[in-house]
Amino acid sequence: MNYRLIFSNLGTVLVIEAALMIPALLVSVIYGQDDVHAFLISIAILIVAGFLLHLLKPKDGQMYARDGFATVALSWFFISLFGSLPFIFSGAVPAFIDAFFETVSGFSTTGATILTEVESLPRGILFWRSFTHWVGGMGVLVFVLAVLPLSEGRSIHIMRAEVPGPVVGKIVAKMKYNAMILYGIYIVLTIIMIILLVIGRMPLFDSIVNAFATAGTGGFAIKNTSIAAYNSAYLEGVITVFMLVFSINFNLYYLIITGHIIQALKSEELRWFLGIVAAAIAALTFFNLKEYGTVVHSFRYASFQVASIISTTGFATTNFDLWPTISKFILVILMFLGACAGSTGGGIKTARIVIMAKTVGREIKRMLHPRSVSVLKAEGKPVDQTVIHGTAVYFITYMGIFAVSILLVSLDGFDMVSTLTSVITCFNNVGPGLGMVGPMGNFADFSDFSKIILSLDMLLGRLEIFPIFMLFSPSIWRRS
Repeated sequence: MNYRLIFSNLGTVLVIEAALMIPALLVSVIYGQDDVHAFLISIAILIVAGFLLHLLKPKDGQMYARDGFATVALSWFFISLFGSLPFIFSGAVPAFIDAFFETVSGFSTTGATILTEVESLPRGILFWRSFTHWVGGMGVLVFVLAVLPLSEGRSIHIMRAEVPGPVVGKIVAKMKYNAMILYGIYIVLTIIMIILLVIGRMPLFDSIVNAFATAGTGGFAIKNTSIAAYNSAYLEGVITVFMLVFSINFNLYYLIITGHIIQALKSEELRWFLGIVAAAIAALTFFNLKEYGTVVHSFRYASFQVASIISTTGFATTNFDLWPTISKFILVILMFLGACAGSTGGGIKTARIVIMAKTVGREIKRMLHPRSVSVLKAEGKPVDQTVIHGTAVYFITYMGIFAVSILLVSLDGFDMVSTLTSVITCFNNVGPGLGMVGPMGNFADFSDFSKIILSLDMLLGRLEIFPIFMLFSPSIWRRS
């Protein structure tokens, strides 16, 4: 393990986080609110800590796989730890565990909150809260790759650890240019969304922070009743479309930009994802028809919530906790499925669902025809056996963590629905669950122990388990 390289990289990440707090500081200054000092102190602490860590210049600049995974996992912990400082210093979230939970929820793009009232928070804090979504959506370390001249050896291991999905898709040969292209697309789509929200007469500040929360598929709202507060079919429509837009593999947007539209539309994962979305909207429109009276109204609320849950954004326009049981069950299934690989969304990912479904089909075929030779294909290409094995290992590990987390959180003694969905929504980076953590509820009443467990679940879900797990492996800390 190259300790000096890892801690030097951590120092760089903390200095960049200090720079990322500057926009929130400027918002505080513009609105003349009393959270300016909170950002000034936090930025100063980050710069000092980052500078001290950066002094640990590595003798060997070569980054190996375990160095990359350790760098990513520790970076996410440190940015969450230091990112909670503005909440604490401003008094918005004075308790450390609560502030850490809120910050992890922000950077991991979960959107679960311990706050019972958000509209009275200072504008700078609201901006920072949503901006953590935007930064965490594409990946903090991917941002580092885009702005700093790191070697290709360092870049590939960081991308593998941070980018969600069973495999890392490269757009161009160099990882740095991959990161720059991804963030370029990300920024342009965010700007387009802000413009469309402003056209719909949403205030500029609201448009910016809601676009951040949508782009990162995070869902931190600045209104107590989330997007329902705007009561606008147009705004809901724009947000619905963009929640789905940011749920799709960003590599496909690059194909479209470079003129390979047909190739992008042939994506098997995209077809599966859109098919699941269409089926879920149709089912919820039908099952909720009695609730809303007309097909149009039922479709409006069904489409928004399906997009919100499957993208793992977590915005709400209605209290779906009051929906029929079958409707709530469909939403819970969508929480597990999640978005596409290579997107800003969470969940198991559609790509893995496709691989697992085809693996089951192949095994059934083998049982019926033992001598047959069946090659598993995805996206029209044979799937490497290591990817199939990795997907199976991921799912088994996923279910094990899920079961243990439920057991630990159940010590709080809350009802089964609240306990179960609190873990589901945090582990899959969704945000709202059902019961006391429903769209009109929050996580404030959970114990500090449960909040720590759920915070860990959010990080495990965002980094897809193994980078965090590796930190607890003794072998990773042995010197090379």
